[in-house]
Amino acid sequence: MSAEKPGLPEQRAARIYFFIGGFGAASWAPLVPLLKARLAVDDGTLGLLLLCIGIGSLFTMPFSGAAAVRFGCRRVLTIAPIFYAALLFGLCIVSSIWFAVPLLLAFGACMGCVDVVVNIVAVLVEQAAGKRLMSGMHARWSIGGFVGAGLFGVWVGTLGMTAMQSTIIASGIILALMALFSRHLLPYGGKGGGSLIAIPHGIVIFVGIIALISFLVEGAVMDWSGVFLTTVRGWDMSLAGSGFTVFSAAMLIMRLLGDKIVQKMGQQRIVVGGAFLAFAGFLLVMLSTNPVLIFAGFFFVGLGGANVVPVFFSLLGKQDVMPVSAAVSAVSTLGYLGILAGPAAIGFISHLTNLQVAFGFLATLMFIEGLIAIYVYRQIEV
Repeated sequence: MSAEKPGLPEQRAARIYFFIGGFGAASWAPLVPLLKARLAVDDGTLGLLLLCIGIGSLFTMPFSGAAAVRFGCRRVLTIAPIFYAALLFGLCIVSSIWFAVPLLLAFGACMGCVDVVVNIVAVLVEQAAGKRLMSGMHARWSIGGFVGAGLFGVWVGTLGMTAMQSTIIASGIILALMALFSRHLLPYGGKGGGSLIAIPHGIVIFVGIIALISFLVEGAVMDWSGVFLTTVRGWDMSLAGSGFTVFSAAMLIMRLLGDKIVQKMGQQRIVVGGAFLAFAGFLLVMLSTNPVLIFAGFFFVGLGGANVVPVFFSLLGKQDVMPVSAAVSAVSTLGYLGILAGPAAIGFISHLTNLQVAFGFLATLMFIEGLIAIYVYRQIEV
């Protein structure tokens, strides 16, 4: 790492890149139904196409730490968003499934690369600054998602723009932010060396399992909370997204406040207590029929899980079994596997039993996460 001590410009640049990640994902989401219509494919084919994004991400994530070391975080995060923005526009106009597949693979590859490298930057900035920053960094991803989704609604719904026009503006915003802030990124890496692929070992395996569980649960709540509320609880379809909205709001609030709260209460108490709070939240969702208690359950799940991943990314800077860049790559890859596996796992369990049992599986995972967190904190000095 450079001897230069990062100040506010470096911290601001890292936050902006988290914002770019969330903004780009939110700008892509509204294009999915348009892509389906343009390619004239059924739901099954669309699902396979969207899987290409996950495959692309999983392909680059294990190598992204090595890229950060060999070429430098600043260079990687200057080049990747250019492709990110160009591919976003490409997906807005592609009309052939044979071109859509490589575009989606490349888009996922860029997403995965940016996600890993910006977390490496965040760990290093936080280490050098000597204070808690990670929760606030991850909150910027959520803010970027809210802004991206909101602006699309304004541009298309209020101003009457076409999807292509709105995507051009979104791509322009990504490129403009990159041009303004990339020069302030830490000049970490760029000297060659480092393992080509990040394979977790030692305590990093357990941190990776925690990330996998956290992202698995988040992906499952995103995709299945609406199904649970409408089929198990019999709520109206208009309320299908309300559980995930409450969950997301709780996560954003807690991440915005997370750095100060963790600093005051201690990270072990927040992580372990948060995992058990999320466990209790799932029990409320599963066992209660009162809407207020169900919403409280989703709120507790979001509140409890919000700072688990940010805190453990910070913790990767304190372990010494793997270089930070390799550890972040390995943990990010396992976390992304959780995002991909979560919805499928819930569907599989629900098919064999029912959705109530499947949500019980999520509750059990959060309890297990709390136990693993206790073990990790006994192994790493904090």
